[in-house]
Amino acid sequence: MKEASRFEKIAARCWNLLNEGKPFTPIFVVGTMSIYHAADLMGGHAWTWLIGLTAVLPLFVVYYVYDYPLFLRNYLWIPYVVFLIVWSFADASLLLLASGLYFFFTVFFWGTLYYHLRIGTSWWNFTRFWKLVLKNSDSTSGNAQEQLPKCFLLLSVWEYASQQIDQGAALAPLCGALWLFAAGVWLFSWILHRNLFDWQPEIIPTYTNNVPSPTAPVSDKVYVIVIDGMRKDRFEATNAPFLKRLRAQGTEFAQMETVYPARTVVCFTSMLTGTYPFEHGIRSNMVWKLGAKVETIFDSLRKVGKTGRLLGIAHLVDSFGDDVETVTAVMPNDLADRYIIERAKRIVEEQHPDLLVVQLIATDQTGHSRGVLYDEYIEKIEEADALIAEFVGWLEERGELERATLIVCADHGQADGIGGHGHLDEGERYVPFFLYGPAIEAGKRVDEKKSLVSLAPTIAYLLGAPYPSHSRGPVLIEAMRKEESDEEAARHRLFAGAQ
Repeated sequence: MKEASRFEKIAARCWNLLNEGKPFTPIFVVGTMSIYHAADLMGGHAWTWLIGLTAVLPLFVVYYVYDYPLFLRNYLWIPYVVFLIVWSFADASLLLLASGLYFFFTVFFWGTLYYHLRIGTSWWNFTRFWKLVLKNSDSTSGNAQEQLPKCFLLLSVWEYASQQIDQGAALAPLCGALWLFAAGVWLFSWILHRNLFDWQPEIIPTYTNNVPSPTAPVSDKVYVIVIDGMRKDRFEATNAPFLKRLRAQGTEFAQMETVYPARTVVCFTSMLTGTYPFEHGIRSNMVWKLGAKVETIFDSLRKVGKTGRLLGIAHLVDSFGDDVETVTAVMPNDLADRYIIERAKRIVEEQHPDLLVVQLIATDQTGHSRGVLYDEYIEKIEEADALIAEFVGWLEERGELERATLIVCADHGQADGIGGHGHLDEGERYVPFFLYGPAIEAGKRVDEKKSLVSLAPTIAYLLGAPYPSHSRGPVLIEAMRKEESDEEAARHRLFAGAQ
């Protein structure tokens, strides 16, 4: 399997400018206005266009800062209605152009052409994707219920200001009135998010302290297999005999909670640093400054002379740099996980890492391109089950599991719509998570709520490494097998003999 090329890494970052909701909004609005006024711009009348942009800039800032997640999207129409009432202005041609461009981009360019070229989705994918865009609730550009009211307001204010300036209106009063309106939208947004945006996971206030930092390893190796985007209830609905047997023979954490925002690069960074976006600095898949701001589990392992590798897509390089073995994401989705498993075997053979984290991507990609409530999504989880069974069997044949711990989890779930994730809609928040191995309690289920930020310190505990510098998650000590005392072992032998 090919590594992600330098071009692919750059292209992935560029694509996130259009995929992530925050940068998409200004790019789309500027692009739409450029198309709408193409003749004016080429004719040398760009000055009214630019001055109109000045009038709307504060609103761009408001909508970059505030996401309006989930049900808060309904409130986005209120500022637009206020604008219509106060200024009595609506350019139907502009709004129709914006709607057409938006659905062309999301349904046909992204949902059909992009997915066909990248993972081989059918040319007819638009017949399903339009429904997914309308229903989507994540933090991407495909969230029509968030993007359309934001773009309608920005476009309308910009066009109104441009027309007024063109008709000779005084600039100061015009901008003053529109900036005052933007200040009102900011205050409105602040009040809503402060009082209604209350479903984010609680932040663990202290650094990892529930177990002293280990002085010796519990396991020789740790293998973490992350099935990207595997929704918990859909996993339960699958025929996945190997994973469910592994779970039954190990320790399951039945309420394992992801972080906010539940985006892949954010989640992996939190999982492998043990802390949250406000501390490690990765707040979306669009990474403006490369590298996590804090120590990762790979840094911790280096302190004790051990090695770790993360096998995943190009996006993860943005957080973890050279600790990532990249795989190309441009391939038929039916082959992606197979190639990743083969690459994982090669890493084990050639590098012998103490920690190997493997990201399987086909489930997530199917959810994004086809939706999570369809058979294709279930089939991808079942294919991952078979591939993981093969990989674990291969490790066992080589003697790699004698003192190893296996951890299987997802980084986030997926909501309805385009397999959306980010805002913690239903289906995103809780993920499958279980451990298996000689150091792990067998047949145990922990129902207490836990967080994925516990992954890094738990790996450190298992491998005898210091916790990452800003790790906040408690070690999942409930999963560790308790050593029997001599007296207890003697009682067990006596009881067995009496039988």
